[in-house]
Amino acid sequence: MTMSTTMTAMTQARSQPHGPHEAAADAGENSAEQVPGEVDWRICRFSELSPVELARIYRARQQVFTIEQQCIYLDADEFDEVSWHIAAWSPALALPLAYARLVNPGGKYAEPSMGRVITTAAARGVGLGRELVRRVLEHSALVFPRQGVRISAQERLDKIVVLIAANMVAEVCSCYVLRI
Repeated sequence: MTMSTTMTAMTQARSQPHGPHEAAADAGENSAEQVPGEVDWRICRFSELSPVELARIYRARQQVFTIEQQCIYLDADEFDEVSWHIAAWSPALALPLAYARLVNPGGKYAEPSMGRVITTAAARGVGLGRELVRRVLEHSALVFPRQGVRISAQERLDKIVVLIAANMVAEVCSCYVLRI
């Protein structure tokens, strides 16, 4: 899906009372047994997230960071409010398949920063993480042209995220600067 298609889909989803992914069953979390089918990519500001979407994003982040990776820190913070939120949703699942936030320049750092990057269990091993990073970099180049992107990740994941991002910078924009 191209960025223009994504943006069109986002506009249509916002005009509905609830995003298309909100129709997913509330019962249960995403599980590895469920294979994601159709993927609805959504890029939006904090104010454009519905309360249900925000709750599901926070649940997914807590599942990955707190429970799976046993990282004890305050996940929800004031930077969520000054960020773009990029998520892959499946109509069949309650939680997002993949998620990241892009913090505005001047928020955490002088340049835009990518963080809170997750792929939930239902979507691991199918390339959604790479697609997520590609979309974050593409969106950053669109809304914050000619600025670098600082990548925030846990120390043990830094190398993985950096390698994915570095391989994708050339695809996104030849003038792009990646700051780590």
